[in-house]
Amino acid sequence: MSAAARPLSARRRSERLRLLWLCLLLVALAGALVLSVSFGTRDVGWAEIRAGVGGQLETIGQAAVAARVPRSLLAALAGASLGLSGAVMQGITRNPLADPGILGVNAGASLAVVIGIAWFGMSGTPAFLWTAIAGAGVAACFVYAVGSMGRGGATPLKLALAGAATSIAVSSLTMAVLLPRADIAGGAKAWEVGGVGGATFAGITPALPFLGLGMLIAFGSAKNLNMLALGDEAAAGLGGRVARARAIAALGAILLCGATTAICGPIGFVGLVVPHLCRVLAGVDHRWQLPFSALSGAILLLLADVLGRLLARPAELDVGIVTAFLGAPFFIWIIRQRRIREL
Repeated sequence: MSAAARPLSARRRSERLRLLWLCLLLVALAGALVLSVSFGTRDVGWAEIRAGVGGQLETIGQAAVAARVPRSLLAALAGASLGLSGAVMQGITRNPLADPGILGVNAGASLAVVIGIAWFGMSGTPAFLWTAIAGAGVAACFVYAVGSMGRGGATPLKLALAGAATSIAVSSLTMAVLLPRADIAGGAKAWEVGGVGGATFAGITPALPFLGLGMLIAFGSAKNLNMLALGDEAAAGLGGRVARARAIAALGAILLCGATTAICGPIGFVGLVVPHLCRVLAGVDHRWQLPFSALSGAILLLLADVLGRLLARPAELDVGIVTAFLGAPFFIWIIRQRRIREL
C-alpha cells in the first residue's frame, strides 16, 4: 500500500468505527427510554408498557406508563440539549471546564425566571422560556467578559473561576428575591433543584421550537468550532470570521440551556461530563462530537432519572441531585488531570 493510501485507509477505518459507536449509542438510547418507562415506584412489564403508550389507563401500571412517557421524553430532550450545549461551550471557549452550570449560565436563567415570577407575576411556560433564555445570555456574556480580563485573556481557569463566582453571587441574589415571598418560595426552591418529574406534553411543547432552533444552530456550527479549535489567530488567517462564528455558536448553546432550564430547572454537570466522554469515542472533530454529545447526554439524563427513582423508593431523588453526585467528582478529576496553573 502506498504512503498516500495508508492515511486514507486509516481515516476510513476511523469513520467506520465512529459510525459503529453512533449506532451503539442509538441502541443505548432506546434501551434507556425503555428503562425510564419501566422502572419507578411501581415496575411495569411489556404488556402494560404497550397498553399505557397506546393510551389505555385501565390499571395502575398502565397509568404509570402514561405518566412516565412525557417524563422520559423530557429527560431525553433535556439531556441532549445540555450535552450539546456543553460541547459547544467547550468548543467556543477552548475550555475543558466549560459547562452551563459551571459558567453560571443556568444560574442566570434561574434568577431571571425567579425575578419574573416574584416581581412581575409571570406565569406559563412561554414566558418562562423567553425570560430564561435572556437570563442565560446575560450571564454567559458577563462570565466571558470577566474571564477575559487581565493577562492571557479567557484562560480555562479564569473562566471557571469567573463562572463559579457568578453562580454563587447569582444564587444568593435568587435566594434574596425568594425570601420575602413565602407564597412562591417552596415551589421555586423545588424547581431550582432540577428535575423532570411531573412532565406533561403540554408543558414540553412550547419549548420544542427553542430546542429545535438551538440544535440546528449548534449542529450547523460544527465546522466553525473546528476552525476555532485552531486558535483565533490561525482561524482568522484562514479567512474565518472568528467573532461571528463564536457568537452564532454561543446563541445555539444559550437557546438550548435557557430553554432546558425553563422547563426542568438548572441541571448541572451533564454538559461537562458528556463532551469529555464523547471526545474519547469521536475524537476532536465537532462534526462527530456534537451528535455523540447529544445522544450521550440524553442517555445520561435518562439513566440518572431512573437511578434517582430506584435509590429513594418509594420517593425519588430529583435528577439534578443525581447528576451533581456524578459530576462533581468528575470535575475534580479533570482539574487534577490537566493541572491548570495559570491565572
